[in-house]
Amino acid sequence: MKQMRTFLIAVAFTIGATAFTQAQSKIAHVASQELVESMPAFKDAMAQLEKLQKTYDTEIRDMMTEAQKTMQRYESEAPTKTEEENQKRAAELQSTQQRIREHGQNAQQDLQKKELDLLKPIYEKARVAIQKVARAQGFDYVLDSTNGSGVIMADGTDLMPAVKKELGI
Repeated sequence: MKQMRTFLIAVAFTIGATAFTQAQSKIAHVASQELVESMPAFKDAMAQLEKLQKTYDTEIRDMMTEAQKTMQRYESEAPTKTEEENQKRAAELQSTQQRIREHGQNAQQDLQKKELDLLKPIYEKARVAIQKVARAQGFDYVLDSTNGSGVIMADGTDLMPAVKKELGI
């Protein structure tokens, strides 16, 4: 009877230890922002966005320069014009300034939309590669170890080299 009890306790411990080891999850980490920034497509997207930003900046600067020239011309001609004409010109300048502000706002919105359009597929490609590598190596969870993402200590397996290899970088 005593042997049976000892045997049952040993079996219970074995089952418990096996269940405990199987219940533990394998966790790895990757600095996703660093990964994305190292991708050639990200660098190309940033170059496109910078070029578009410069185009908008040039347009707005040109519009402002033109408005300033018109304002200076109107100011110099003001003494020779009627009060009614000067009021019309002032309203015209206000309208021009409003158009410049609207153009700037539209440019900003367009840049944000373009950034989203360009970067979304890049982030998706990185996510898919991380999942593929994590599954291939048997990891249940992958934490983002990018600075400020919440992972303070990441001494576990770093998937960055394997994911970069998967992406061909």
